[in-house]
Amino acid sequence: MTDNAVIYKAIGSLLVKAEKSKITADLNERKELLNTRATVLGKQEERLRPQIKDLQTKLQQDLSPVSPSQP
Repeated sequence: MTDNAVIYKAIGSLLVKAEKSKITADLNERKELLNTRATVLGKQEERLRPQIKDLQTKLQQDLSPVSPSQP
């Protein structure tokens, strides 16, 4: 795309004419933010998986039928 191409930015239901350099900078910033959020969520998932597995194991043990004791 050429530098003098007409670029429009969606703001709600309106399209507003904008500078390509500003739009490019905004999109790069948004991409960086989303990548950071994805990394943070991935780390949270890694931390939570072992906790969930432990809780699942405990729950299964608690719900397993107790063998009747013989008198």
